[in-house]
Amino acid sequence: MVRTSTPAGTGSAELVRNFSLEMTGKDIGALREASEAIPRGTKINVTFLANEDLQTRVAAAGLVRSLGFEPVPHISARRIVSRASLEEFLSRLQDVGATKSVFVVGGDPATPEGPYESAWQLIRTGLLLDYGVHEVGIAGYPEGHPHISDDVLWRSLEDKVSTLAQQKLDAAILTQFAFDADPVVGWVGAVRARGIDSPIRIGTPGPAGVKRLLGFARRFGVGANAMIVKKYGFSLTNLVGTAGPGRYIDDLSGLLSHDQSAGKVELHFYPFGGIRATTDWANAYIASHS
Repeated sequence: MVRTSTPAGTGSAELVRNFSLEMTGKDIGALREASEAIPRGTKINVTFLANEDLQTRVAAAGLVRSLGFEPVPHISARRIVSRASLEEFLSRLQDVGATKSVFVVGGDPATPEGPYESAWQLIRTGLLLDYGVHEVGIAGYPEGHPHISDDVLWRSLEDKVSTLAQQKLDAAILTQFAFDADPVVGWVGAVRARGIDSPIRIGTPGPAGVKRLLGFARRFGVGANAMIVKKYGFSLTNLVGTAGPGRYIDDLSGLLSHDQSAGKVELHFYPFGGIRATTDWANAYIASHS
């Protein structure tokens, strides 16, 4: 299976067709098992978790490349303990051909473990240019952030896009996952109204158990009230079984199709129910909507 290029925003299948995926360093086995179902060239983000070491992260990124996909290693700014450790990480990633695209995020620690308090501070070092980076992913929060005000989030997004443009690096925005299409599309419109035309990947939960989905939603501060989960296709009074994002994607596609200013918008799947299950679901959705 080979990845083809299609215009985004023209229909449900086109919105999903060039999907990207997320994996942790420990998902190597799951990626191997799912690889035959994933279109070649698919972007696969490799997370930066506190309980995984440098070798684990680099090995995962290298495997993504060797299987014919495009690795997008995460760099968690607040978890980088020194400039030297950042350079070591980038150097090791470059050795396995995994620095074309990276995703830079502030990260979870309330107190930085090193010199970088934010993704913007890390980007401003200019080090990414020295290791062959061409595109830098940055975070977007359609439903806000539980610990950061909206004003700060917007200023941070604008600062990162501006700094990357000055460095002649491409910016790509990757959002936190959501259950409700309305605030997501409203947020996309607000991004474009600020003159930001970078491609946007909308974070989308892959098919998974309902309780698991709600657990992740609460953990990341994503809205999960009764109205929203009903729109997503399940009820808070019935948490048994698996929920897929079909209704959410249908709503998202319908709203985007009426917004001529939306620009390039695609999907990024968080495979809470597994990489293979998510990939099979996406492929089936594309086939049924083409």
